[in-house]
Amino acid sequence: MNNKQDNQYTSDAYKEGYFGEYGGIFVPEVLKDKLEHLASAFNDIKKEDQFVNELNYYYRNYIGRPTPLYFAQRLSDHVNSRIYLKREDLNHTGAHKINNTVGQILLAKHMGAKEIIAETGAGQHGVATATAAALMGIKCKVFMGKKDADRQQINVYRMKILGAEVVTTERGTATLKDAINAALEYYVEHPDAFYLLGSAVGPHPYPSIVRYFQSVIGDEARKQFLEKENKLPDAIFACVGGGSNAIGMFSGFLDDSRVKIYAAEGGGEGEILYKTASTLVMGSPVVFQGTYSYCLVDKEKNPIDTYSIAAGLDYPGVGPEHSYLKDTKRAEYFTITDKEAIEAFQVLSRLEGIIPAIESSHAVALAMKMMKDREDVVSIINLSGRGDKDMGRTLA
Repeated sequence: MNNKQDNQYTSDAYKEGYFGEYGGIFVPEVLKDKLEHLASAFNDIKKEDQFVNELNYYYRNYIGRPTPLYFAQRLSDHVNSRIYLKREDLNHTGAHKINNTVGQILLAKHMGAKEIIAETGAGQHGVATATAAALMGIKCKVFMGKKDADRQQINVYRMKILGAEVVTTERGTATLKDAINAALEYYVEHPDAFYLLGSAVGPHPYPSIVRYFQSVIGDEARKQFLEKENKLPDAIFACVGGGSNAIGMFSGFLDDSRVKIYAAEGGGEGEILYKTASTLVMGSPVVFQGTYSYCLVDKEKNPIDTYSIAAGLDYPGVGPEHSYLKDTKRAEYFTITDKEAIEAFQVLSRLEGIIPAIESSHAVALAMKMMKDREDVVSIINLSGRGDKDMGRTLA
């Protein structure tokens, strides 16, 4: 049964480079030329059967897609509501990030790139980039904030063993936004490099490129749920930092108005500026890192320092499509604190034998709150990654 209502969110109403008023290219001319070349190459290659077939080959045979849609019986009993998990944690490398890195590196090779550069916060995108670069035999350099590198040392080791050079920066808060800035500077100075952006953020065409490669999550989840339940879910949940796993899941359901869409942001210590990363709940629209979108800012509209236990959510900005979904009320965004995320991490681990990433645990926590004692509701949580990297900060 197909409950599609319209095509507001999947048609060309999302005009080139913009989601409503959000998006665009706000960068120096030297970088703008490179991005326009990238956009043209991407628009051409995604129409080629050879590229699509090669991408699907790696999705099936290397990444391990489709990932299961798993009915979490014990979690459902605990919440008193029926909950499925989309198991992106079972992808090769343990997170959704590999969907995007394999796709972008295929694009990079098509464009003749000699080196891949990337930024990472939690390290999962860095690992996925290093993995795909090793697979494709191309040089790789990953930029990471020193604070993130210290709290995600396992992923730093993984990147290095895969052959990537890890470059840490101590500027600013030494977190994800600073890694992005360092990567962009390198990108401008090195014409043979391909910047493999990891989330649905930044200037056009990156939000659209990342959405394209991550939409496999929502497409699969929609098909799998219809096969299991003969209807669409009542609600879907995901965590949002920059927003790639969420936009991947949401993309499969945006035009189905009866499917409620909920997203959990890294709340840190609560809705307190400088102690949170809850951008869409507490932020304002500004130009930040090449795009117009919501951002956590001070009174002068300057980006401020953020905090979240989850390195992958510890970012003051957010993807422009999420800003549009917030303003149109198609998706609702909520603050989940560190404490709530840690509790959800422990609950899922002990009830289902599934250890989630602390980022994904924010989505689990939100679902546990909102679905409590809703016996007639069926929902999906996008479990975007596994929690090996988070052991030291989440044990009781």
